[in-house]
This record gives sequence, C-alpha cells and structure tokens, in this order.
Amino acid sequence: MKVNVQSVNFNIDKGLVEFIEKKVNSLEKYYDKIVDTDVFLKVQQTSDKENKSVDVKLNIPGNDLVVKKQSKTFEEGVMLATESLKRQLLKKKEKVRAK
Repeated sequence: MKVNVQSVNFNIDKGLVEFIEKKVNSLEKYYDKIVDTDVFLKVQQTSDKENKSVDVKLNIPGNDLVVKKQSKTFEEGVMLATESLKRQLLKKKEKVRAK
C-alpha cells in the first residue's frame, strides 16, 4: 500500500516517516482493499502542549475514512489515529459480511 506523508511548516525526519508507514501498513490486516493513505502532520501555533495535529485519510473503494488527532507528539497522534481507523475498518468489514 502506498503511504503519502506530508509535513506542514516543518521538516520531517526519516525515522518518523518509517514509524508512520509501519503503523499505517499494519491496517491492511483488518481490511485488504485499502488503495492508499495520506498522512498530514501539522504543528499548531498555540501555547497548548498538545499542538501536534495528525490527519490520516484512508482511500477505500466507495468510501474514504478520515481521522484527525491532536497530541503532544506525532508518534502518539499516529498511534491514536491508527487505533481509531482499525475500529472503523473492523466495523466496515462487519457491514460487508452482513450483506
């Protein structure tokens, strides 16, 4: 699966990209029809500690799943987003099976 990682207003390091790809690719275990994934990383200009924003968009035939998470670190945000997507994918798979 193709994973597009885009960082807004900062340069992303290779280790973070590999971490994101590993986490997002693990979603294929739950739903095998994922076309590709877009991950957007942003640093919000606030005094709040949770100023890292992670948006993950899964492109699936007939539907796109989008999750937005804010956290202290990008790694934590990616983990929260992939957990949320995992639940959504399992629900989607149950619906497909029920038909």
